Amino acid sequence: MSLSVNIKKRLKGFSLDVSWSMGNELAVLFGRSGAGKSLTLKSMAGLMRPDEGSIVSGGRVLLDIPSGVDLPPQKRRFGYVFQDLALFPHMTVRGNIEYGLNGKAGGGPGKDRAAEKVKGMLDAFGLGKLGDKNPDEISGGQRQRVALARALVGRPQALLLDEPFSALDAPLRAEMGRLLVEIRREFDIPVVLVTHDLQEACELAGRLIVYQGGKAVQSGPPEEVVSRPASQDVASLLMPRQVRPPLTDTHGGKRK
Repeated sequence: MSLSVNIKKRLKGFSLDVSWSMGNELAVLFGRSGAGKSLTLKSMAGLMRPDEGSIVSGGRVLLDIPSGVDLPPQKRRFGYVFQDLALFPHMTVRGNIEYGLNGKAGGGPGKDRAAEKVKGMLDAFGLGKLGDKNPDEISGGQRQRVALARALVGRPQALLLDEPFSALDAPLRAEMGRLLVEIRREFDIPVVLVTHDLQEACELAGRLIVYQGGKAVQSGPPEEVVSRPASQDVASLLMPRQVRPPLTDTHGGKRK
């Protein structure tokens, strides 16, 4: 499945004007804080309405300003993990994951089927014994897993991640990165990850999309972008640091 984003948004003191596309891979939006990466994710998810442009997912038009198409978030079928995870403190781990199915936790005609899906996600993410715990009773890494499970339980068409690992220490970030690669392969959907950490970007990305000042200034495989920056400005972001080879191949899958 492919994703294409072509949007403009004018805010006080800042303008977002980006155009890029990706295939069924793990793409990283990389750039300094304030470059417009999170605004792009919010626009994709339907949490912010651009002034101009379009967003298309797998041939399905989610947004087209000229024709008046603007699907609400629940109809876009994107899983979303926020930087602060946004887990509900009053809900159990099980309840938080179930919320990802229909925007609420509890009973209903599909209660048994929902419970089966939630159990599957608890097991898949190694949370099987924590279903009755609240978020404040589990570790940071486990909360990350709950947020990912909630975003994926409804089988979305794509997964959007807004710096969800930024508060973790280095070993746990690496563990979450490996999990993310496996998630993309298992669910076989596009994943868009926002980060301003070049090491993380190059280790995870099948496609690296560089942001500067509200624009997407270069896009391609991370090795290509790092070795052949499109401008001196891009080079200033990339060249001062040494990066390891990516964990992913050009299709976003883990290297064998």
